[in-house]
Amino acid sequence: MTEKEKAAAGYLYNPNYDMELLVDLHKCNDLCHEFNQLRPSQRVEQEALLKQIFAQMGQKVCVNTPFWCDYGYNTTVGNRFYANHNCQILDGGKVTFGDNVFIAPNCTFTTAEHALDVEQRNEGLEVALPITVGNNVWIGAHATILQGVTIGDNAVVAAGAAVTKDVAANTIVGGVPAKFIKAIQV
Repeated sequence: MTEKEKAAAGYLYNPNYDMELLVDLHKCNDLCHEFNQLRPSQRVEQEALLKQIFAQMGQKVCVNTPFWCDYGYNTTVGNRFYANHNCQILDGGKVTFGDNVFIAPNCTFTTAEHALDVEQRNEGLEVALPITVGNNVWIGAHATILQGVTIGDNAVVAAGAAVTKDVAANTIVGGVPAKFIKAIQV
């Protein structure tokens, strides 16, 4: 089994020295670099690059620079997606965004979790667990969404939150780690 196959299956894998993963990483990083060099008014060119980065991309997608993504082919974006400045998607595992997702500045989505065993961690082993963001979700500034998390439809993640567990639909969460704040009337 290749390191890429291990990552896709949710097994420990080593992304640091595997040539297939390094080539994929450099390809996506180069596309992100090219994207980040465009003028903000060059939306047509930006859209063309985003279509090369993301595995699937809906209509009316807007991503402000700078933007970084590890592999791109593990990320799908729905319709009317907006990511403000400094969005980072570390997509060793699948990252799925539904429709009408709005992301404030300086947010990170990371599927990577390093090994807890010190010897495995020192070898560079990690596991990539998926992140799923439902429809009509708003994520506040400086939020971090960690591996294995699902955020339900219509949810709001408050600014500065560290989301370590699933977020129920129609709720607001906040804090470090993020906790339930209140239900949203739909």
